[in-house]
Amino acid sequence: MAGFGGLFSSDMAIDLGTANTLVYVKGRGIILNEPSVVAFHVKDGRKQVLAVGEDAKLMLGRTPGSIEAIRPMREGVIADFDVAEEMIKYFIRKVHKRTTFTKPKIIVCVPHGATPVEKRAIRQSVLPGGARRAGLIAEPIAAAIGAGMPITDPTGSMVVDIGGGTTEVAVLSLGDIVYARSVRVGGDRMDDGIINYLRRQQNILIGEATAERIKTSIGSARMPDDGRGAVMHIRGRDLLNGVPKEIEINQAQIAEALAEPVQQICEAVMTALEATPPDLAADIVDRGVMLTGGGALLGELDLALREQTGLGISVADESLNCVALGTGKALEYEKQLRHVIDYES
Repeated sequence: MAGFGGLFSSDMAIDLGTANTLVYVKGRGIILNEPSVVAFHVKDGRKQVLAVGEDAKLMLGRTPGSIEAIRPMREGVIADFDVAEEMIKYFIRKVHKRTTFTKPKIIVCVPHGATPVEKRAIRQSVLPGGARRAGLIAEPIAAAIGAGMPITDPTGSMVVDIGGGTTEVAVLSLGDIVYARSVRVGGDRMDDGIINYLRRQQNILIGEATAERIKTSIGSARMPDDGRGAVMHIRGRDLLNGVPKEIEINQAQIAEALAEPVQQICEAVMTALEATPPDLAADIVDRGVMLTGGGALLGELDLALREQTGLGISVADESLNCVALGTGKALEYEKQLRHVIDYES
């Protein structure tokens, strides 16, 4: 009979990220992973959504005056309420191809530091999308579950989830958070660091899309051993005479550009270790620290953290999908993880 129930079950878990939104459907896994971007056309003061996700991301930084492409999530929380609601509705509809008999139950993950107002905003954006109930789960818990950490054991586990807008550092034991802090530094702050560095040092102005490409191609948290590292050609606008031009940049320059956000992440980890109760700290020495999130893929970030903390640092297998997988697992094993999901009818 369970199989039959599964046919009509469309409960889903949403990882509403600053950079990407992932949707996990119960029994089917992650079936949608798109950029959290919405493009709309403003007509007579009303917004008409033109594109969401992949299509809208191509428009970022390239729109005419009548069209706006924005990211409704900033630093892990909703910055533009109406647009976020449209985006969530679109993603839910895209996943729900057929009309089902029941409205889905939806679990969304939120940054640990989200205020009650921000949590309510997320809840109220999900409910009009057709949800029966909306539950919230703290991002560090979801990340740890997704990374396969034994969070229900009476031992300490430390997870560092580096997303687009926030980095969440948490120490977990017995299935709940012992200590957590959320710092508003993540992939976006790294992109800004690259843009500002090239503007100051090279007098060239690049857009967000180019900055992200540089970060994923040659971004590094440490200076390359030869003082130069890999090189890459980029194009932007020359600020001295205003014409577009192409220049060559190297890894050492980008490591310098990223030094500040990387340092902030290291400091957040150090602060968390200082605040951890001694017995749990002993467990963390044994087990090391798990990095998850897209930011964990930054070159040599694990090494930079190892140098700072002296602990073993490992990057989760599917670090980009950890939070979505963990939120999905909370949906599948809801009875065992009931205490970490916050439902308010």
